[in-house]
Amino acid sequence: MALAVIPARGGSKRIPRKNIKPFCGKPMIAWSIEAALNSHCFERVVVSTDDEEIAEVARSYGAETPFVRPQKLSDDYTGTSPVVRHAIETLKEQGESYDEVCCIYATAPFLVPEFLSSAKQMLTDHSCPYVFSICSFPYPIQRAVKLSDSGHVEKFEQRNFNVRSQDLEEAFHDAGQFYWGTSEAWLSKESVFSGRAQGFVLPRSRVQDIDTHEDWERAELMMKALEVGK
Repeated sequence: MALAVIPARGGSKRIPRKNIKPFCGKPMIAWSIEAALNSHCFERVVVSTDDEEIAEVARSYGAETPFVRPQKLSDDYTGTSPVVRHAIETLKEQGESYDEVCCIYATAPFLVPEFLSSAKQMLTDHSCPYVFSICSFPYPIQRAVKLSDSGHVEKFEQRNFNVRSQDLEEAFHDAGQFYWGTSEAWLSKESVFSGRAQGFVLPRSRVQDIDTHEDWERAELMMKALEVGK
């Protein structure tokens, strides 16, 4: 038995109403809901929200809202894991238990069903606590620079700055789309970054963080490019 939990609180600050703001023809959250449903991985696709408008939109696209997320888990400082644990525990109180739970972000329009099903298989094959989406950096992080307080450019790391790029170790970042995990791992509060998780590598063309208006505009351009390429 597998459960999808899509966190979607109503208090987005940088992009107001981000989770239901229209994105390329449908509310942003609809993309995540449809990917989850079309993956056929889940017995239930649940949206955890404190906002009735978001709940109505979620239901209209096929998700369920069997509970209201409490205010103490709806502020700017609450992480993803407590929200997922609350969903698992609340549904357990309602008489339902799940072996695997996947947290899917509401702002993941580039997520496709195949990613979810393949990552679920990885979770089973490797018998690990978590499998989550990652993506490679497009430029060697060993050559990153920073600006000092005076505005001067400084190297983060001198040791490998002159090493050829092909000789530098490839680095990855959290793609911020989904986190498969066993219920046991979520409930035990084991961190996704404990060192025991597997990474499911996504292509860069399918990854874009959406936290600012600039991010949003870039994501729309990326989606249009993907549609043209079909």
